Amino acid sequence: IQIGGDHYKKLGVQPWDAMESWLSHSEFKGFLLGNCIKYLSRAGKKGDLLEDLQKARHYLDKLISLIEH
Repeated sequence: IQIGGDHYKKLGVQPWDAMESWLSHSEFKGFLLGNCIKYLSRAGKKGDLLEDLQKARHYLDKLISLIEH
């Protein structure tokens, strides 16, 4: 689910799919966690508070899914 625009939908490969393929499992988990931290730390400061929280949740949901499987 794309949060905050459709710019990634226009790409042939989704960026986090590429990153998951290129990075080790541990590195990819760090990437996801880092993005959670990024969006939570800037929530409401750069843009819309709700959108930043949704983006953080998007990365957190992916991280949880990765750990569960």
